[in-house]
Amino acid sequence: MKKILLTAVTAALAATAAQAQTDSVGTAATSPTSGTSFRGFRAEGQVGLDRFQSQGQHNDKLGYGGAIGFDGQIGDRIVIGPEASYWRANEWNSNQTAGVRGGLIDHKSFEEWGAAVRAGYLVTPQILVYGKAGYVSNEFRKSFVPAAGTGETGYYNHGRSDGYQVGGGVEYSLTDRFYVNGEYKYSNYANDTARQRALIGFGVRLNPGL
Repeated sequence: MKKILLTAVTAALAATAAQAQTDSVGTAATSPTSGTSFRGFRAEGQVGLDRFQSQGQHNDKLGYGGAIGFDGQIGDRIVIGPEASYWRANEWNSNQTAGVRGGLIDHKSFEEWGAAVRAGYLVTPQILVYGKAGYVSNEFRKSFVPAAGTGETGYYNHGRSDGYQVGGGVEYSLTDRFYVNGEYKYSNYANDTARQRALIGFGVRLNPGL
């Protein structure tokens, strides 16, 4: 159900961005940035630092993922469009803390799926400064193993937790088709856990200058 919702949100945002692109064709023809490649569909791979936070603790690991999106240009320098993303830490990420009466609490994060809107400003035809905000769904596991002799009951929960994401970065076009970016992104999940990322992206534009 979550993936169906994610697909529907992304499709709706793509339609909105495409309409904005159509509306801006007239101004783009005479725009000082009309030569920019920040238009059309794109796909990228990502790698960076993953910090998973829960129970007052955090753990840092290498993470990786990817994103697909659509960029439409509005006016001279505004770029906006939808984005769908996937992220995971290498061999997952988790925090362990002691219970009040002993035992061990384990909170583990698996994969994250997201849908967001990205909006940016073209500093030059090759450099975009942008921010983003949207929805995320994270697969998690939380378990508790009580200490022997305490009489406490252990538990094991495995499911998904929805939340929001915000972030921003800078993107640079190497050529009409290839680009790199640096980005910070924060995700907050509804089960009192969160994730921060500092990542580098390497991407390709499928139809630059659409």
